[in-house]
Amino acid sequence: MRNNVIGFKLGVVIMSVFLIVLLSLGIAIDRMFTNFYSSEMRTETEELTSHFAVMAESPDTTTEQMMRTFAEFSDVSIFNVSRDGSVKLHSGLHDSADHSFIQTSSLKDIFSGKEKSFVYKDPTGHRYFVAAQPIYDGKSVGSALYLMSSTTNMEQSLSAVRNILLLSGFGAFILALGITWIISQILSRPLVQMQKATRNIAAGELETRLTIRSKDEIGFLADAINDLAVDLQRYRDTRQEFFANISHELRTPITYLEGYAKVVKDGLYETEEEKNLYLDIIYQEAHRIQHLVDDLFDLAKMEEGKISLSLDWIDFAQMTDQAVRKVELKARGKNIKLKVHHRGTAEMIRGDGKRMEQIVMNLLENAIRYTDAGEINVQVNFEADSAVFIVEDSGIGIPAEELPFIFERFYRVEKSRSRAYGGTGLGLSIVKMLVELHGGTIVISSRVGVGTRCEVRIPDIQRQ
Repeated sequence: MRNNVIGFKLGVVIMSVFLIVLLSLGIAIDRMFTNFYSSEMRTETEELTSHFAVMAESPDTTTEQMMRTFAEFSDVSIFNVSRDGSVKLHSGLHDSADHSFIQTSSLKDIFSGKEKSFVYKDPTGHRYFVAAQPIYDGKSVGSALYLMSSTTNMEQSLSAVRNILLLSGFGAFILALGITWIISQILSRPLVQMQKATRNIAAGELETRLTIRSKDEIGFLADAINDLAVDLQRYRDTRQEFFANISHELRTPITYLEGYAKVVKDGLYETEEEKNLYLDIIYQEAHRIQHLVDDLFDLAKMEEGKISLSLDWIDFAQMTDQAVRKVELKARGKNIKLKVHHRGTAEMIRGDGKRMEQIVMNLLENAIRYTDAGEINVQVNFEADSAVFIVEDSGIGIPAEELPFIFERFYRVEKSRSRAYGGTGLGLSIVKMLVELHGGTIVISSRVGVGTRCEVRIPDIQRQ
């Protein structure tokens, strides 16, 4: 039971509700039968009293004997009481000496012409239903007729009904207990599975998956847990890949720095030109490390929400042309043609010049990095309410199944090819964050072996 606490709690709740309903129903049925039998007995007793009253009013001399015989036959006791409370006639099994049921107040009411009925309990504990009516002698009341009918038969019938109710209730309880156990197990089993799955995921078993397929909130929760496990697994894998890439990206320039610094320090060069070449390599590798560190620092600040923009009106077309000129040499080294197209009337846009240049440079360098030959088309379009920057390359492309994840931090497309082409997997993540900080959007579409298209749309432009 400790392994299925929720099933136990659910069972307790269901059984508690069932017991409340069962007890309420049992009490209601018991009261219904009690009221029914009491009402029937009251009616029967009052009708008998009326018959005896009619017989008592008869002038026939045999009436008294007939009343005794009828009382014994009907299993009731009758008392004919005078105004002073003395009993003139008694018949039946009830003790004739017990007259405590005759109350002065009720006797007075009867002699005033009223009828009375009540339940009486004698000194021995027996219960009787008592009905009393006036007996008229002409137009005045001559005496009072009391009729006592024992409730023993009624109580026996009610006891039998209660026994049946108890047996039925017990059987229903046992049946409900079994059904409740089954229902609680069925309802709680998915929750127990999810609890075990989440514990496994928390313990690092990210391959854990739930197989719950119900089309309700339980099924939706199971799907959410599976999605979470997939995301965590991908995050773990990309993080591990990221650390491996960072180690690789740092090891290479550090090796260069260490090696060529030692060469220069020990004077292991023949000419000044050779020395300057080694110093250039040291500078380039130091710049490479600085660029990597800057990317990591930017990403950390963006994720913490600590990066701020220095907004100003900038000439986006001019800034794009300058960025293209900066990467022309690298593109030319790979025999890649760079083409720039401007459409629409050039406008100023509201943004951070340094960060906007970072966006453009990252996309251009990505296009050059993953393009071995062909051309890269750069477009700057000024539309009615936005500026659009587009980079289209003829590179290796991105598989369709990888496109949804390319903006995730640490993520790199096709790890083996990415290692060959370099990169840390931070560029696009930084670009997306910077674009969104400017209130813009970025969309990337690609086909493997055909190329990739990146479109950045910045909404805030100034009409001249």
